[in-house]
Amino acid sequence: MYILKKIAPGLLLTLGIAYISQWFSNLLPIHVIGAGVISLFLGMLLNPLASAKEELYPGITFTGKKILRFAIILMGVSLSFNQVLEVGRFSLIVMVFTLFAAFFGGYVLGKLLGLDWKLSGLISSGTGICGGSAIAAVAPVIGAKDQFIAYAISATFIFDVFMVVLFPLMGQALNLSDLGFGLWTGTAINDTSSVVAAGYGFSEIAGNYAVIVKLTRTLAIIPVVLIFSMIAKKNESRSSSVHVLDIFPWFILLFLVMVGLNSTGWIPTAISASLSTLGRFFMVMALAAIGLKTNFKELSKSGVKPLIHGITISILVVVVSLLVQYFLGSL
Repeated sequence: MYILKKIAPGLLLTLGIAYISQWFSNLLPIHVIGAGVISLFLGMLLNPLASAKEELYPGITFTGKKILRFAIILMGVSLSFNQVLEVGRFSLIVMVFTLFAAFFGGYVLGKLLGLDWKLSGLISSGTGICGGSAIAAVAPVIGAKDQFIAYAISATFIFDVFMVVLFPLMGQALNLSDLGFGLWTGTAINDTSSVVAAGYGFSEIAGNYAVIVKLTRTLAIIPVVLIFSMIAKKNESRSSSVHVLDIFPWFILLFLVMVGLNSTGWIPTAISASLSTLGRFFMVMALAAIGLKTNFKELSKSGVKPLIHGITISILVVVVSLLVQYFLGSL
């Protein structure tokens, strides 16, 4: 009871921000801006007020850590291993190349720009996998600062806004098929809401395919989080031996369990949809907490380099996705 009273003020604040963000996002005629991004920025705007109230800190911290991990676990309900089979060999091959482009290109560019490897890794995760969700999943296992999370989400979000408008136009100019455009959109745009907006902006068939590809792409969170866990542990210990039990992020195991249960059909569709909605709302709350702990002055110290990193890697992924499809003959 004492713990609940202690976290209640900050928890209620993140709940309120999440509700307002969700409401505002639903008002938009086209969901270009997801509720998570709105929540993050609202939290950042309220940071000066929240940081002056010590009683808010426990609840904000609880939401940014515990609720965040619970949200990631619930994300598994919206995914299925059957989706991997549905999207076919073309999309899986394209995803392998785009993930390689995002992480290898991100590593090289991060070194050239002199960025902290954690910030560079977060931007690559958001670009290569699924925007804010991937960034939020990787952040706790590498001990990333809240400022890094905010900057990484901002860098990927700015690119997505432009791509929602440009992708359908470019798809028409390149005379892409519904299949080709769906693959391109699902593998190259980061945030789910942006994928939906761009995909259905081209055609209904392309939109359906883009969503399936995007959800399958989200499964890459599992190996990526494990790899980053190992990298973080090695950097901390400075030793060559790393024990699996020490690095394994257990919330990812529960995420995998949820994917497995959904794949078997044991979870009724209505319950699955409700849990998925709840998980997305918890993610919006967690991003509000991250925003509340992010100071604009601290964020500005990173300069424009993270933005250059994010936009450059995003463009690289867009080009690689298109080229791979061209050589595979799936366009």
